[in-house]
Amino acid sequence: MENGTSSPATDGRAARTAVPVRLPEQSEAIDQDAEYCSVLLEGRWQTVRFHDYDRIFSVPGLYETLFHDLLDCRSPDVVGALLTEELRRDGVAASALRVLDLGAGNGLVAQRLRTVGAGHVVGVDILAEARQAALRDRAEVYDDYHVLDMTGLSDSEVELLRGYRFNALACVAALGYGDIPVRAFATAFNFVSDGGWVAFTIKDRFLSETDESGFARLVRRCEERGLLRVRASRRYRHRLDVRGEPLHYVAVVGIKQADIGADLLD
Repeated sequence: MENGTSSPATDGRAARTAVPVRLPEQSEAIDQDAEYCSVLLEGRWQTVRFHDYDRIFSVPGLYETLFHDLLDCRSPDVVGALLTEELRRDGVAASALRVLDLGAGNGLVAQRLRTVGAGHVVGVDILAEARQAALRDRAEVYDDYHVLDMTGLSDSEVELLRGYRFNALACVAALGYGDIPVRAFATAFNFVSDGGWVAFTIKDRFLSETDESGFARLVRRCEERGLLRVRASRRYRHRLDVRGEPLHYVAVVGIKQADIGADLLD
């Protein structure tokens, strides 16, 4: 049995395609990595896992319907507000930001960054479907968008990214489950100039003592070695799970001090 059927409303920018979605009716918890829904596609209900982003991005409006209309995702707004607070505290104009948006998806985070006032935003995602969705839904929010594997960049791709002279990194709701591994995050971090801004969100358990993803150790080592100076950290409700229970993440905004060396990734 399923419940929570919904079709999206407009998002204040453009009407979204109506996508009927049903959440599963469960008496027991489902791990976040295994969550799924049913979507009415081509006249029949089909099961779609939440982490099947290629399928989700291929359906106009589905990502927004599922994660924002039904599950009330707050991460783009939270990290945008936290970054804005720190920029204002330092008297930094958001228009000076040249942002690498890692795990860019279909552009919701970039849209929020533009609202903050970011002057230049480049999206990077490993999925071609994400880029297609961003260009389809929010073509105006990116200056460029590249489909890249940050764990295995070619020499030409490295030169391409260096050419943007990034002074900020954003990575929202994409860390900890294998979609963006530690090495990919470190690679993106190193494309940001020293003194640049780093803003990311991650599930709270991936910063805990029981973390097995490697992110807790990486963040701790970066702080201990002075590679990242954390300016603000906030635990918040990322979204609801399929049972309507809150999923908590941590938003972090800091300033990069130096590159992450290969020895920190062992």
